[in-house]
Amino acid sequence: MKTIKIYALLLSTMLCASSCNDFLDNDFNSIIIGENLGDENLPALTAPLYNKVWFDFNDKFYFGLGDGMAYNLLAPYSDYIYPFADLQVNGLTGPLSAAWNSLYVVVQQSNTVIKSISGSSVEQSLKNQYIAEARFMRGTAYWHLASLWCDVPIIEDAAAVAENPQVSPNQRKDVFEYAIRDLEFAAKYLPETVSQPGRVNRYSAFGMLSRLYLAYSGLVASNYGANPNVGTRDQGYLDLAKKAAEMVINHSSFKLMDNYPDLFTIENNNNQESMFAFQWVAGLSSDTGYGSINSQQAYFAVSSEITGNDAAWGDATRCPYDVIKEYEPGDVIRRKATWMGYGDHYPEIDKANGGYTYERNASGSAGTALNVKKGVVGSTKDNPAIARMNSALDNYMLRLAEVYLNYAEAIMGNQQTTSDIVALEYFNKVRLRAKLTEKNVISWEDIRHERRMEFCMEGRYWYDLVSRSYYKQQEIINYINGQDRGTVPAFLFSAPNSLSIDPDRDPGSRAVGNANASIFKLPYPETDLIIDPLLRDTPVPFTFTEGRITDLFD
Repeated sequence: MKTIKIYALLLSTMLCASSCNDFLDNDFNSIIIGENLGDENLPALTAPLYNKVWFDFNDKFYFGLGDGMAYNLLAPYSDYIYPFADLQVNGLTGPLSAAWNSLYVVVQQSNTVIKSISGSSVEQSLKNQYIAEARFMRGTAYWHLASLWCDVPIIEDAAAVAENPQVSPNQRKDVFEYAIRDLEFAAKYLPETVSQPGRVNRYSAFGMLSRLYLAYSGLVASNYGANPNVGTRDQGYLDLAKKAAEMVINHSSFKLMDNYPDLFTIENNNNQESMFAFQWVAGLSSDTGYGSINSQQAYFAVSSEITGNDAAWGDATRCPYDVIKEYEPGDVIRRKATWMGYGDHYPEIDKANGGYTYERNASGSAGTALNVKKGVVGSTKDNPAIARMNSALDNYMLRLAEVYLNYAEAIMGNQQTTSDIVALEYFNKVRLRAKLTEKNVISWEDIRHERRMEFCMEGRYWYDLVSRSYYKQQEIINYINGQDRGTVPAFLFSAPNSLSIDPDRDPGSRAVGNANASIFKLPYPETDLIIDPLLRDTPVPFTFTEGRITDLFD
């Protein structure tokens, strides 16, 4: 595989610059590995696993796939979004290859860390802790690979594959199982608390496990895809999802942030709700730190008035009508924090002039579009951590609100609805923060809706649909085809949350693909198929050399 051959490098060759996060302040050209590795070197060894290795995944694919494929995002002129939104992805789609490469970079650098620590003379408990940190990252990467490409190679020996990059894919069920074992190891051996903000702890792993167990429950029940419309989930894994969520809820220090928009400010990086986030280097620009920065604001910001420079390419990156019509009339807090609507004011942007008011209009009509707000934070004048193409904003990969919804869904299990008092308590905590009314009974449709609204533009929604497709595939196919992706409706929007179709404007249209079972498996990148033709072969079983951890919840 091209990816593995190129990126099978020692961590000591990686670049990293100074950051507002102490644990990223390391000189990686002087990292000691192998037998000479000491206790004091361990934090530096795992630090790059929080940013640089994830860059190409985060740069465009994170939202292009996660929100574009799920049709949370419309950008008909951006080739890193519209192939996903139009369901016309192929092996040459640019972000596809970048993300595949990035995820295997995470795997390979995690493998390097594990090998280096295993061969050192460090005390065993410290070995386990930092190996657990690397396995958390590797397990997360493999979960993405299994969710998106299904059958992929499980790589444990970078040197062997660099020597012979032609490897067969492993079965999806084994890739899923591998990811679960990594995260179970992390849940057992990571510390309960960490001394450096931004690092994952034991409960970060339990939170991620609640996601994986929940998804895997449908895959197991379908006989690993043989019957994707079986309609029910495996109760054993539903129970595990519930237990994992309970570990977070009952024992961790994570809490919901009181004010939803505060989640998306630089000042609140590594807040009390953040369970795992990419840690980007503050103050660097695309010229001085490309690969270690959060570039997303450049693709989202509607104008240079926001960014203070030319990196503002989000004019045509907008909210689809399918999303805005799903917001409840009272869901103004989340909508405004996610999408800029006509008349919305943001005091944290353009502070020197009293804040930024969104007044976009077209053809003399007020508010004919909604542009992205989430991830858009302003210019260096607003915060010196911001630079060209670097918002300095951490990207959430897991936050507590998801664990609450996972918990409610696991309790509901295979029932059509639930009025369980505990499930409702944690489901409603998410709604109450958004100033919405509580529900007395919930269904999967209620949970789906909350996931979409709560995490819109956080790269999550496609994975929620994929997880449901493991056991109710036709339902999700029908849902996707019902999103009317081929129409670009003209609509009027007036703050705070009033939307109507504009009868005087002719809606545009695009040629889009039709959803079928094939959309739940991404094509392999063409370049990797050329280098590794065995990817086309029938996937093979993986031979596990360790058992599952059986005392995780004791």
